Amino acid sequence: MFSLAERFIAFRYLKARKGDGFLSIIAGFSLIGIALGVATLIIVMSVMNGFRAELFQRILGLNGHMAVYSIEGNLKDYNTLTSRLRGVESVTQAYPLIEGQALISRNSYASGGMIRGITPEDFQQKTLLKNSLIRGDFSKFSRGEGIIIGRPMADRYGVLPGDKLLLIAPKGRPTAFGSVPRSRQFEVAAIFEIGMYEYDNTFVFMPLNLAQVFFETGDAVTGVELFFDDPDLVKSIRPIIYETAGDPVQLVDWQQANSSFFTALEVERNVMRLILTLIIAVAAFNIISMLIILVKSKRGNIAILRAMGITKGAITRIFLMIGAGVGVLGTLLGLLLGVLFVVNIQTLQDWLESLTGTNLFSAEIYFLSQIPAVIDWGEVTSILTISLVISLIFTIFPARRAAK
Repeated sequence: MFSLAERFIAFRYLKARKGDGFLSIIAGFSLIGIALGVATLIIVMSVMNGFRAELFQRILGLNGHMAVYSIEGNLKDYNTLTSRLRGVESVTQAYPLIEGQALISRNSYASGGMIRGITPEDFQQKTLLKNSLIRGDFSKFSRGEGIIIGRPMADRYGVLPGDKLLLIAPKGRPTAFGSVPRSRQFEVAAIFEIGMYEYDNTFVFMPLNLAQVFFETGDAVTGVELFFDDPDLVKSIRPIIYETAGDPVQLVDWQQANSSFFTALEVERNVMRLILTLIIAVAAFNIISMLIILVKSKRGNIAILRAMGITKGAITRIFLMIGAGVGVLGTLLGLLLGVLFVVNIQTLQDWLESLTGTNLFSAEIYFLSQIPAVIDWGEVTSILTISLVISLIFTIFPARRAAK
């Protein structure tokens, strides 16, 4: 496509000579601007991909892909229902649970918490929870002698495994003098930390039999949670779950329960992609400036080349090569910088925190305890393509003007 002579001339024009120093500076700024734009776009999109993947893994690892509730209160014959649901194709796990809120108190300090009653066997089937235990003895929980709380909650109440917390049920006990709150002290058997502050600070796991007594559900549960081979199967498998359940039930899947959350993430992700793409476009404007100045300074050279028989197409290709070369080099440099930053993002975070003495990534604000980053190579390819296309488009006009 480009002849040897065209490549030689393009290289000579890019090479700094006396009187062309300012032109080389503009070319350098163009290259750096495109590189920073590409690198920033790769870094930001990788971090947002990491956020989505981490939140997706933790939310679904803790809450399940679908929950089955009775439309008439609690589920009474839950063992039979759970067995039928476990036999459905694509259902990997199904377990009963009791979910409710309670007031948690210790040493005159009280706050609300989400209580989840679950059998010890089902607790251990949740890999995320099983691997997140950092203190305590799970055997006490398995014997129905204690509860499991998150590390931020344990720090807030100042408790360790073996200490006790007072839980006050929302439904009181009726007496002749009115409703009296029901409360009971539970020993902290173990402490977990899944890395998502909202859950670590709120959730309390309780053996199912204790939860049935505490919430006075009798031999019933509030629902059955399901896990599938693929979380995206929730829509296609919904009719099968309805048919298998038999009795009228209400189904709530993860898309419904977290729709606003994941939609907001997706909207933010698209907006950030658009804004950061504009950075590349702004940097590409420098290519136009560079080429216009280059054309002005090389008018005499262009006239000589035309007199020697060089065609307009060849002149156009020479200046296209110059602008595209800056765009390609800037794009490749941005790719290198972006990937290196993402790969070492945790090291950079630790270094900046030690340098400034501050916590740059607070779990209370950002939900997660560290910066996640996942490189999507398909997305990186699209970023590189966009950068190259923008650079090429912005080169066409001055290249055609040079040929005229």
